[in-house]
Amino acid sequence: MSETTLEGTDRPLIAAFLDGAALHPDAELVVHSALRPGSHRLADVMADGLRFAAGLRARGIVPGDIVAVQLPAWSEWIVACIGIAHAGAVMLPIVSIYGAKEMGFILRQSGARLLVTPDRWRSADYGETLAACGDLPALATHVVIGDAVPAGATRWEEMLAQDDGAAPAARDADDLAMLVYTSGTTADPKGVCHSSRTLLSEMAQVAYARRAIVEVTLSPWPPGHVAGACTMMRYITQGSKLVLMDQWDVTDAAMLVERHRISSGSFTPFHVTGILDAADRDGRDLSSMVSVLVGAAPVPPTLIERCAARGLRTFRCYGSSEHPTVTTGDPADAMEKRLTTEGQLMVGCEMQFVDDDGNVLPPGVDGEMVTRGPELFTGYFDTRLNAAAFLPGGWYRTGDIGHFDPDGFLVISDRKKDIIIRGGENISSREVEDLLLADPTILDVAVVAFPDERMGEIVSAYVIARPGAEVTLESVRAYFAGIGVAKQKTPERIVLVADLPRNSTGKILKHELRARARAEAKELAA
Repeated sequence: MSETTLEGTDRPLIAAFLDGAALHPDAELVVHSALRPGSHRLADVMADGLRFAAGLRARGIVPGDIVAVQLPAWSEWIVACIGIAHAGAVMLPIVSIYGAKEMGFILRQSGARLLVTPDRWRSADYGETLAACGDLPALATHVVIGDAVPAGATRWEEMLAQDDGAAPAARDADDLAMLVYTSGTTADPKGVCHSSRTLLSEMAQVAYARRAIVEVTLSPWPPGHVAGACTMMRYITQGSKLVLMDQWDVTDAAMLVERHRISSGSFTPFHVTGILDAADRDGRDLSSMVSVLVGAAPVPPTLIERCAARGLRTFRCYGSSEHPTVTTGDPADAMEKRLTTEGQLMVGCEMQFVDDDGNVLPPGVDGEMVTRGPELFTGYFDTRLNAAAFLPGGWYRTGDIGHFDPDGFLVISDRKKDIIIRGGENISSREVEDLLLADPTILDVAVVAFPDERMGEIVSAYVIARPGAEVTLESVRAYFAGIGVAKQKTPERIVLVADLPRNSTGKILKHELRARARAEAKELAA
């Protein structure tokens, strides 16, 4: 790979933003929204961003202050992002569906000085949510987009009253630039710290990986997550056309792909399955999608095969809030690699596989994946968490288990906490999920451990059946026996559900299912 791939990352975000707008003033931003739809030029978004920076300075925001933005995927999010960087403040994107419990925790821990929200969106009244957060001693200003502005809050339009002509605040490439909280797949969210260098490295790496195509990107990601935030920042720095959705709708997504000739995007399996279903139903043309990256959750091989049947070369990736993109596949990879691996290491990234004591394991042996690289986060906001998160040498402990195949492609076996220990034998919940997803009667599934007095834990599957199909424990046992799977991996408990708990990106919330399984086990024992 090119040694110059990461050039331009040794500078503050605002320098990259200003260069991007100067080079691509007419880059188009399309917002698909029932409430705030629109088409925008990057030059106009940048002008609003400079005015927002002036509004921040007028309200006492100084370099290093944390500014929280709890907005859907609207153009105003990007305006705020530019303004915050120009003022030298720290961007704190917050998932737009978070309620008072999550909001209160994040605002208190971060010490955010200013917060931007809608007045209302979907079922949320943000004034009421903020009032329910309790004491927030650091928060001085609440900026509201919309007509129903609570008493004491500031209208969005007031923040854009004028450009004060000030130069960008002096910031170092390694200063804190963005604080993003993990998406809630664990009980307590963690504040993940990124610098300008780590964010610009991530954007440069993704651009390099997609250098062979002219990007017109569809983003389903809420900007409160790293994937959504980085996608929106890539629009500012690189000027590729971007289509945003503020609310996920499969019918609209398939329509947008056809209308805008979307060429690339990153999705979860939940998103891709929905687009395919809607396109099949409505006769939509998806042929423009030449780069379809799928990640953030286990990807069933059957989904990639279904995409291939439609001419879409889907591939997988691996990353997290802490290390956004560690590996990625490529549309040109062989089908076997796209079916079974998460691709190869990104520019400058490193990965080792270690045992429970941190010892490096031989090639091909499964171990916990530890990573380093230019876009690796600088640490947690709560620094007490860092000791357990890193090994000596700056290696980040991902909690995922895997190995490289002989060609250097990453194969993930499971997450440490998703291993089911049945009678002293480790069983991969991910492997069982992949087997169940190949059962033609099953639409979706999540597998967790279920406490068992005799075996310690047994395999429990929460299953969504396909319409018209009947799924029972007996039918699953017969299916596993028919494909020759080891008996101990066969689910010993099937729970039919109408839906699975997910976060706002579609990722299944395993911790909620584990808690449910423990509660159900207690009820049975009572």
